[in-house]
Parts: sequence; structure tokens; C-alpha cells
Amino acid sequence: MRLSAILIIFAAVGLSANAAAARQMAHLSGYPAGTIVVKTHERSLYFSLGDGRALRYPVGVGRAGMTWTGEAYIDGKFIRPAWSPPDMIRQENPRIPDVIPSGSPHNPMGAAALTLNRGQYAIHGTNSPGSIGKFVSHGCIRMYNADVMDLYAKVGVGTQVVVLQ
Repeated sequence: MRLSAILIIFAAVGLSANAAAARQMAHLSGYPAGTIVVKTHERSLYFSLGDGRALRYPVGVGRAGMTWTGEAYIDGKFIRPAWSPPDMIRQENPRIPDVIPSGSPHNPMGAAALTLNRGQYAIHGTNSPGSIGKFVSHGCIRMYNADVMDLYAKVGVGTQVVVLQ
């Protein structure tokens, strides 16, 4: 994606081009370039660049009893998506609306969502940046909005996601 297109998307979702992102270069071996690796215990997401290099992003992950491990792939990409609460959340809070519209302060999806083919999980932005770096979700991977937009521009449908403990 060209830089001008990314800047237009950032403006559309209310992010400045200078938004402070938390990503950094890191070492990651054993995964081909383009693979997303989530290390739950570290509360980190890695995007493999190959040759032992990766971009590391801090993330929020599943609460106790709500983490998962295994392989998945991205099956959808959405900018500022509306959110339909998964069954588990609806059971906990039966009064929650069927759909929470894009942009609502109650919509947990943030700037973008990368849905996974496993369960009702996604890698997504957040309306609660203080949750990043914590065990907070029902199994989704939360990112700072600027970081999820950066990752969004780098991956496509079919990208492999590996979630480790």
C-alpha cells in the first residue's frame, strides 16, 4: 500500500500520521517472512520480516482461562468495523446490543480488525489503550490503533497467525 493511501486511512480513522506507535525491531527466528506470531506470555505480537528480524508490537491478550494457542489465518480485513458481540460475551452480558456501530465509544474494535478463521477471534485496535500489555480480552489480540493500522497495511487475507503461550 502506498504511503499516501495509508495517510488517508489514518485520517479517516482519526489517527495522525505522527501517532506514536509502540512497535520496535526484534529478533524472531523460525518463521517465514509475513507470518504473525503472538507470544501470549510476553503480551507481544511479532510480524516476521525474515532473516531473524521482526517488528514487535505490544498487545493485550486473553484473560485467565480465555487465552488460546495454535494456528489460524486472517480471513477478513476491516477498517472501523461495527462489532457484533460473540456468544461468550452475550452470555455474560445479555443486555449488550446485537451490533455496536463503528465509532461508538462502546465498540472495542478500534481503528481496524483482522478477523481470524478460528473461533470468533480477531486482531484489532482498541478504544481502551490502557489495556495494551495486559491480560484483558476474551481471546482477541488488542493493539494500539496506530499499530493495528501499520499491521493492516502489511498483511493480507490468508496471512498465517501463530499464537503461542
